[in-house]
Amino acid sequence: MTSPRPSGIRALFWKGIPLKALTGSNYHRKLTHRAFLGLGSNIGDREKNLKTALSLLEGAELRIMKTSSLYHTEPVGELNQPWFMNAVVEVETTLSPEQLMHRCQQIEEKMGRNHLIPQGPRMIDLDILMYDQLTVETSSLTIPHPRMHCRRFVLIPLLEIAPDAIHSRLKKSIRELLQDIPDSSAVKRVKRKW
Repeated sequence: MTSPRPSGIRALFWKGIPLKALTGSNYHRKLTHRAFLGLGSNIGDREKNLKTALSLLEGAELRIMKTSSLYHTEPVGELNQPWFMNAVVEVETTLSPEQLMHRCQQIEEKMGRNHLIPQGPRMIDLDILMYDQLTVETSSLTIPHPRMHCRRFVLIPLLEIAPDAIHSRLKKSIRELLQDIPDSSAVKRVKRKW
């Protein structure tokens, strides 16, 4: 008695057709997502803190694709604190939004982030600004970041690396959001390559 003929992908192997010929070399590669992360620090060696955070972010599930310049930025909210060093990075990742949030939180914790004063001084602050064109609203995560559209220290670095990226909730480009912003806090580019 002969076994039944296989169907689907198995049938292609049965006929001797290599899977790579049909799917290309990326068959086993996980689906990747494009996300933008905001980085900030205003304690200690701020540039070193941002570099450390980047090196901790990068791994098998996440690649840094683009990095904005470094910006020296005036505090927003809690004004009685040192100025920040801020940047935005574009990443390619196989992590889900929740997994990416947990990765960012683990790095903040590892680097000594103190959450006692929500808008106070911090060694490192990592925020998911956008993730593909998703709109996420859970008790622990909001994407796009709920205040990114009204913060110059986010939009100016983001404009540098993705001027035409679209805010999935407001349906406006980064360029358009920056034109509409009421925030007038100082944002000064200090270093292109870091």
